[in-house]
Amino acid sequence: MPHHDVPGPRIVLVGPPGAGKTTVGTALAQRWQLTVRDTDADVEATAAKPIGEIFVDDGEPAFRALERDAVARAVAEHDGVLALGGGAVLDEGTQSVLAAYREAGGVVVFLDVTLAHAVPRVGLNQSRPLLLGNPRAQWSALMEARRPVYNEVATVRVLTDGLKPAEVAEQIERELAGLRLAREAGEQADD
Repeated sequence: MPHHDVPGPRIVLVGPPGAGKTTVGTALAQRWQLTVRDTDADVEATAAKPIGEIFVDDGEPAFRALERDAVARAVAEHDGVLALGGGAVLDEGTQSVLAAYREAGGVVVFLDVTLAHAVPRVGLNQSRPLLLGNPRAQWSALMEARRPVYNEVATVRVLTDGLKPAEVAEQIERELAGLRLAREAGEQADD
């Protein structure tokens, strides 16, 4: 289990639809004996309806407002593994919450995935309203817009292509070990 003296989640996972945030989050939570929390599930619980219905009934701005509140609350309250909805990082308020979390020593992992590997995972899923129509074209457009933001908010990036959730979890653990060694080396240099 990773060393943790930071308030908030042990780790925050971000990335596009199909990157495996929920399944990898669950794998990490099991490995570390922690709980996993998904802000999409929080939004659905708050609204008492699925995300697709929130988009249709209330519009994307209403969904994004619920999402921003869900992320801020989860980062403040949750001490396990936190998976954010794919578009959550686009909100400036959420970017600020994640920046403060990182500055306090928290780790944000960008689970990256290529189109070829994301499409089979996402499929023609009706619960992903932003991918309706032509999912490949929509996903590509989403990633073109979001990739710089994912990279900006993340502490580390892990490519999930062709990896099982447990293998992604192992890769994340290696990245965390590397961060810890770098931090310790930095602290020794300061002595």
